[in-house]
Amino acid sequence: MNALFTTRNAALLIASASIATIAGAWFIEIVLGVKPCPLCLEQRIPYYAGITVALITFFMADRAPQLARGLLGITAIIFLIGSGMGAYHAGVEWGFWKGPADCTGPIPTAAAMSDFLKSLDTVRVIRCDEVAMRIFGLSLAAWNVLIAGGIAVVAMFITFKQRSA
Repeated sequence: MNALFTTRNAALLIASASIATIAGAWFIEIVLGVKPCPLCLEQRIPYYAGITVALITFFMADRAPQLARGLLGITAIIFLIGSGMGAYHAGVEWGFWKGPADCTGPIPTAAAMSDFLKSLDTVRVIRCDEVAMRIFGLSLAAWNVLIAGGIAVVAMFITFKQRSA
């Protein structure tokens, strides 16, 4: 088998790509000031889990190759879920389906002006059904579909390549 296509190398690539993706999300949030909606924040969870599992896989690859391959398969599932979460969010942005009630749809109006002013002081809803930022024409949710999906494909490819070797 080609030394490039190893469980250890795949795990390192996945962890690196995941860390870069999360760093990019934090950069967009903290430096550029684009606040994430609740769905955006939920889409980060597979990356946090995936980074952890990929790093464990990296360190276990030489010690327990069968376990490492299994962990790489779990990593693929984690990122397939992440890609699905991105697809759901992108569908909400494109109006294909409704999103969560707490961040999509009409914003309820307050009964009185004083209630409205109070709500402005306490509530800041970041909309899930509005695209906050586009990069090369794609929303961040759509990019998540591609990135998480690509990571899942790499993990699946190496998992099955290793099993057939």
